[in-house]
Amino acid sequence: MIKKHKALLAYMLALAVFTTYVVMDTFVISRVYSEASGGGSEAAMQIEQDTEDGTAQDDAAAEDADEEGSHKRGPGSGSGGPPSGGHGPGSHGSGEHSGRPGGKKSSSSSSSGSSTSSQSSLSSDTSSSSTSSSSAASSAVSSSADSYSDGKVSINYKEYTVNDTTIHVAEVSADSASYLKTAFAQGSYGKNVTATTSDIADSVDAILAINGDYYGAREKGYVIRNGEIYRSTASDGAEDLVIYEDGSFGIINESEITAEQLLAKGAVQTLSFGPALLEDGKISVDSDDEVGRAMASNPRTAIGIKSDGTYLFVVSDGRTDESEGLSLLELAQFMQSLGAETAYNLDGGGSSTMVFNGSVVNTPTGGGIGNGSGSERKVSDIVYIGY
Repeated sequence: MIKKHKALLAYMLALAVFTTYVVMDTFVISRVYSEASGGGSEAAMQIEQDTEDGTAQDDAAAEDADEEGSHKRGPGSGSGGPPSGGHGPGSHGSGEHSGRPGGKKSSSSSSSGSSTSSQSSLSSDTSSSSTSSSSAASSAVSSSADSYSDGKVSINYKEYTVNDTTIHVAEVSADSASYLKTAFAQGSYGKNVTATTSDIADSVDAILAINGDYYGAREKGYVIRNGEIYRSTASDGAEDLVIYEDGSFGIINESEITAEQLLAKGAVQTLSFGPALLEDGKISVDSDDEVGRAMASNPRTAIGIKSDGTYLFVVSDGRTDESEGLSLLELAQFMQSLGAETAYNLDGGGSSTMVFNGSVVNTPTGGGIGNGSGSERKVSDIVYIGY
């Protein structure tokens, strides 16, 4: 009996120990699991917080980059301003010509929608910025078959029919006299250096160009181009057009002034062909001036300036069934009808060529025998509008 009690007591003690062990083990496991679960949540929360912080930092960096990009582009990019130096258009001492208004600049706008996510917003902002820059670049220049405008230079091209002759006229307004330039064939001064007007124009990225005075066909006559003297040998009695640094025009006689004196007075270009067609708005040629100048009616090239400083580039077709050509007097009368104050006759005949927006707009007749109408003659130089 005593043995049975001892056995039962031992059994109960063992059961109690086992139960205690199970309870404590369950408690420990539960505690460990709870702590593990809590730690995992905190880790997940920390990761989530780090992700949010990283996104915020990325957005801030992108914003800084965009701001830096806008500073690099600079305020008012694309608008441009007139180059410094000189007296400015229309400020010549005589006060003969007033300033020239600049061309009209096209405007454009672009917009982008908002986004709920920071990454989408950044992508949208970048796209909007790129689109705006692209639109601004494309809208800075407005060009067509009969006009050009970029905010600094404005050109309007028209065709007229007068005396059975087709006349091509380009009126130029610019905010700086520096855009009126000359260029040599092949970029080099020389008697036998020639190229077509369109090739010379293309080489200097001319917006508008006409043939010049073909200085290379003569041994004498002043050649001052873009402020530099290339030939100072006077041709007695020669009547030159002088373009001064402020953009004003003047007519001089080479017998009365030297090339060096002209340069000292601010001459930038001299064109030695002639004669002068208009001075102070009055016609300075008559029918007698046709003597010794081949046919009375010819293709002609002329340049002039109006009282408001607008430049006139004029080329008439001639020697074809479609266009008879003009006499010097008819050319002078036509320039006067356009409102020119000063006008000057340049090399004509087969040399007469006008290039606008990269295309020859008139019908040259100087390509030589067998080449027919529309073929250009090679010349020494051009007068052009460009940068």
